[in-house]
Amino acid sequence: MNIIRKLGFALALAGAPAALDSALAEDGTISIGVVSIFEGPFTVQGQDTLRGVEVAVKEFGGTVAGKKIKLVVGSSDSTPDSAVRATRKLVEQDGVEFVIGPLSGDEGIAVKNYAATKPNVTFLNGTSGAQETTMRDPAPNFFRFGTDGAQWMAGLGRYAYDNKGYRKVAVVAEDYSFPYTQVFGFMSEFCAAGGKVPEKFWVPIGTKDYSSVIAAMPDDIDAVFVDLGGADSVNFLTQYLQSGGSAPLVGGTVTVDQTVLTAKGRIRDVLIGTPSAGPLADSLDTPAWNAFVTAYKAQPDAFPTPSLFAHGYYLNAKALLLALDMIGGEPGDGGAKLRSELARTTFDGPTGRVSLDENRNAIADIFLTEVAENQDGTLYNKLVKVVPQVNQKLGFTPEAFAAFGAVSRENPSCQ
Repeated sequence: MNIIRKLGFALALAGAPAALDSALAEDGTISIGVVSIFEGPFTVQGQDTLRGVEVAVKEFGGTVAGKKIKLVVGSSDSTPDSAVRATRKLVEQDGVEFVIGPLSGDEGIAVKNYAATKPNVTFLNGTSGAQETTMRDPAPNFFRFGTDGAQWMAGLGRYAYDNKGYRKVAVVAEDYSFPYTQVFGFMSEFCAAGGKVPEKFWVPIGTKDYSSVIAAMPDDIDAVFVDLGGADSVNFLTQYLQSGGSAPLVGGTVTVDQTVLTAKGRIRDVLIGTPSAGPLADSLDTPAWNAFVTAYKAQPDAFPTPSLFAHGYYLNAKALLLALDMIGGEPGDGGAKLRSELARTTFDGPTGRVSLDENRNAIADIFLTEVAENQDGTLYNKLVKVVPQVNQKLGFTPEAFAAFGAVSRENPSCQ
């Protein structure tokens, strides 16, 4: 929790007394709830989300439409129930009218469902990347200014097949909605190119022993697609290296994020050269990205470059502040004026243009990358290619995309 104290945020833990740094409206103050993960294997990612929010707030000088911005933080542990509890606390006890978050896939679906019961509150996603959050039965008061996990994979399946020459790829991923979405994004391209996925290994969040998974890997695969986050990624990569795993890796977005690349140990030996894709690239060299990196690194305990979690929460926080500024800080009757403004909000972020589709899900650039080593020995995601303005249907026609059906452990399949 140190990052919360260092950034000076009010902390509203789910179940804590309402008197704790209450976010109830004060004269000249706009209170914004932020829900993220500060317990469990994704804690490091959660801490970085707050750095992203703080960058957005500082861009506005700590005020919007002449009103002071007050942030109140709710903590989850990556489970849907905890995310809803934290969100409910902010809305029903602390009285916030705007919530940014959550971080993880299943959390996002649960908070979206809760949002549908609170039509006068405006919700903006954090980095929850499950496709289902906005693709099917979307809540009219839930917005996602960061792309989803399938969009993050744009270009990677074709790159693995055409450029790396991989024909058979096994999958190791956590067993919940976000990895299902990422695997779908990768496989939709890889399988269409002619690739095969002979085996998928789904593991619980928080798995510590991957020996049985590594031992069961097929012998004739060309690579392993790994979609594990935080401590799960570090544990798998360490054990894969120790076991003498020889198949090269293809990285899910969270597997090669800065929250993993900065981990101690020899996992760098297996990560260098790993292709991946996502909403940002560490080596992007544009004025907007460089300015964002500079502002981010001014935050306490920042990584060498922003993680996708800092970036995602930043985008949603900035969108909210831009919309509030446009309407003079007055959200209107039940927030209707604010939601109308958010629906048409378009802006240039650190990684390019961001706009929303009809389901209030982002359309934005995606970056194909490979893990490389800086002169100082740190690892980063080197930009290979920009895939411009990827929509949630991944460039497929509505009919072709609908034919895929809802993502799951089994869907898609190309054995």
